[in-house]
Amino acid sequence: MFNNLRQKFIIMTMTAVLTVLSIIIGAMNLVNYHTVVRNADQLLHILSENEGEFPSLQMQVPGSDGSDGGISGTESRSGLQDAGVQPFRGSPESSETPGNSGNPGSAEGSADSGGTKNIEALFADLYRDPDEQISAETRFESRYFITVFDTEGKCDFINLDNIAAVDEETALKYAKKVYHSGKTSGFVCFYRYLLEVKEDGRTMVLFLDCNRSLNSFHSFLKSSIIVASLGFFSIMILIIIFSRRIVRPMQESYDKQKRFITDAGHELKTPLTIIDADISVLELDTGPNEWIEDVRTQTSRLAQLTNDLIFLSKMDEDQAHLDMIEFPISDILSECAQSFRSRAIMEKKSFSSDIEPMLEYRGDQKSLRQLFSILLDNALKYSPEGGSISLSLKKQPKGIELKLCNTCENISRDNMEHLFDRFYRTDESRNSSTGGYGLGLSIARAVVMSHRGKITASAPKPDELLITVTLPDHPHK
Repeated sequence: MFNNLRQKFIIMTMTAVLTVLSIIIGAMNLVNYHTVVRNADQLLHILSENEGEFPSLQMQVPGSDGSDGGISGTESRSGLQDAGVQPFRGSPESSETPGNSGNPGSAEGSADSGGTKNIEALFADLYRDPDEQISAETRFESRYFITVFDTEGKCDFINLDNIAAVDEETALKYAKKVYHSGKTSGFVCFYRYLLEVKEDGRTMVLFLDCNRSLNSFHSFLKSSIIVASLGFFSIMILIIIFSRRIVRPMQESYDKQKRFITDAGHELKTPLTIIDADISVLELDTGPNEWIEDVRTQTSRLAQLTNDLIFLSKMDEDQAHLDMIEFPISDILSECAQSFRSRAIMEKKSFSSDIEPMLEYRGDQKSLRQLFSILLDNALKYSPEGGSISLSLKKQPKGIELKLCNTCENISRDNMEHLFDRFYRTDESRNSSTGGYGLGLSIARAVVMSHRGKITASAPKPDELLITVTLPDHPHK
């Protein structure tokens, strides 16, 4: 029993861990993918707003408005020298710029006279939005191509100047696919596209190569899955190791409880036997009377209760001592049903059975016979006068199925869930004359579980109780 409890604990714990890890990994990769898409869309919108080109390099330079050191005017790359700003290092202009022929102080003099900003900083300021964080190198790193469709849907312009991996045929194929899809953005292969209709009616479709970004995303996805898997299995190993220590105190307490019940049961058997013998001797001296008969009845009930508790304690053991033999289960059930049929007639209740003949089963014949008797006795005991009991036994692909249905008083869902608990009875039965201690169905469940089977209770109708027992083939394995 505790092995099953330990297995359930491990399964539930690892399910929770797997759920949490899946949510974390999924959220991280979702954010990562969203970042890739957002950055690509930002670049595409910039290209779209500038007719398929990145904005030309324009900078604010000091003194253009006549103010001291202010930055208000704009100059293109050709006007940088006039503004006192040196061109890019290594560019052709750098060798022809006056005052820059190897004089290291020329840059300082220029900076001192005009307070000119560094060219790299100005370039970065132009292309770096505080929210978008697009670097100055983006225009040189981005690979893209452009197609334009006229108002009639014919592609009349293709620009492949900024990409080498796509030829004109492939570009036209991708463009037509996007144009006819009706979507304004998405992915074609690893190209992010943006479709935009211009004011003159033409349709521009821009494609941005996201291969490197998507490869990084896929690498991160694989890495996160591998790390999460390693973490999952590491946690599972630790849970398996520590679950033994977690369950051990409960198992020791339960073993002590079972040992107490077994020892107490055996100790009670001796005085009960003596009391029963003394009652018989006393009856010989005084003759039969109602008090002696009442004592004998209660002694018999107490002895039966003791035997039931000892039986339950033994059946709860992981390795119950069962004598597994092959026997005709159809004949055993028919024999038990016949003995209860007469009782049903006496109590004015209808009894029907549908037992498939010649069924063989390998199990403990004694405990299964007790199972049948308990279920039939319970059905007759709690069915009202004029009620009905139906019994069936059928061969199933993976075992044998027993069904026992009887009419009864309405059983609530809460009561249904506790029918197989020890000493549990519904409130109505506690105040009735049915007797019993609420151990019958607990013993039935113990017998079924010892055969690796399954027993359930359901209510097909509000006034019916259906007990279903499934006994698998080869329960000893």
